[in-house]
Amino acid sequence: QLQLVETGGDLVQPGRSLRLSCAASGGALRYYVIGWFRQAPGKEREGVSCFSSSGITSAYADSVKGRFTISGDNAKNTVYLQMNSLKPEDTAVYYCAARPFGSCDSRRFTAVSYDYWGQGTQVTVSS
Repeated sequence: QLQLVETGGDLVQPGRSLRLSCAASGGALRYYVIGWFRQAPGKEREGVSCFSSSGITSAYADSVKGRFTISGDNAKNTVYLQMNSLKPEDTAVYYCAARPFGSCDSRRFTAVSYDYWGQGTQVTVSS
């Protein structure tokens, strides 16, 4: 059973950076498609970024394109989300999710297509 743990959330000022980590156990992430999602209070969960070792290997929501970068480290079995130029509207609980095989195809930001979820990490962007 794949287990995911997110870390790296914090309170930061607008314009600053954070790096979130999604560490896996019980399976090798290189065999999974990894999605980062976020959910702000009162809002629906939205897809932020996707990472895969094959096919379409990365994707970003328009709201974060150019500011966020997703990457993976197979040796550490971890996927990272580097978030730069953070804005107050980036405030949310961030979750990583995984589904076996495939790539960042049309389902990349469809939450129900993912089988495994972490517990989330809070990111707050405020002055």
